Amino acid sequence: MTTAAPFRTLLVTGASGHLGRRVVDLLIESHSGRVIAASRIPAKIADLTLHGAEVKPLNFDNPVSLDAAFTGVRRLLLISTDEILEPGRRLAQHRNAIEAAVRCGVQHIVYTSIAQTASGSVVAATHDHVETEKLLAATKLGWTILRNNLYAENLLAPLTRALATGRWHTAAGEGAAAYVTREDCAQAAAAALSGSFDGQRTLDITGPMAVTHGMIARWAMETTGKPLVHVPVDAAAVQADWIEAGVPASMAAVLATFDAGIARGEFAKASRIVAELTGRPPTNLPAFLRAHRAHLLQL
Repeated sequence: MTTAAPFRTLLVTGASGHLGRRVVDLLIESHSGRVIAASRIPAKIADLTLHGAEVKPLNFDNPVSLDAAFTGVRRLLLISTDEILEPGRRLAQHRNAIEAAVRCGVQHIVYTSIAQTASGSVVAATHDHVETEKLLAATKLGWTILRNNLYAENLLAPLTRALATGRWHTAAGEGAAAYVTREDCAQAAAAALSGSFDGQRTLDITGPMAVTHGMIARWAMETTGKPLVHVPVDAAAVQADWIEAGVPASMAAVLATFDAGIARGEFAKASRIVAELTGRPPTNLPAFLRAHRAHLLQL
């Protein structure tokens, strides 16, 4: 488990999001130094000041805003932004943040990336992460890249819809993914940010094992008592299912590429890094589904 070092200023970007907010909560509990929660909409997290954190505005498109937030910060958690539909915008935002960190004397950046393979990716969201990792590697800063696998939470909505019909359409085939819970990602990020490591490293943040969609369907059926079969389809059918669920077509196209990535094995690598960083094993998917049984049944 990483040893925390006290009396340092830590900053979390995207602190109004699910992951960022949880990381800040964990730091408030464990870190004896200064904790800054930064967000484009600071009013959403104003309550964090009642618990010991500072709240600052931060706009990735505004270098002046970044400089104001990062001045005096020792270690920074850069949570990747969600601007994935406008080509080039998310990468530009990450570049702005890294350049500001260099200007302001930040010593270490922890960055939330995505699982990757050496042969390139079919997942639409991966390119920005690959290029951001290159930007970090080109600096003289210390950095920790957390290559987060797919969130287990992202299974809940499609599984809930599938359980209503008994058929779960995916384009993942027999591919497997080492799904990881957002809580485990938050615990790992908090440990990496507050720890003493000051070099450069890349870590795979995953669940305990890679699982296929057929396995997940079986566990969902066992958890809920409702019949469910995994039905392999093509990417176009998956995209159509997302659109039918109310997702805009542009985002549905992006989401369908994740199935393609699973089919190619891009998310199949499992690691022990969560346990090594946090001192606790990651949550396995059957336990996660049991914990969310009411959601799956829409009770």
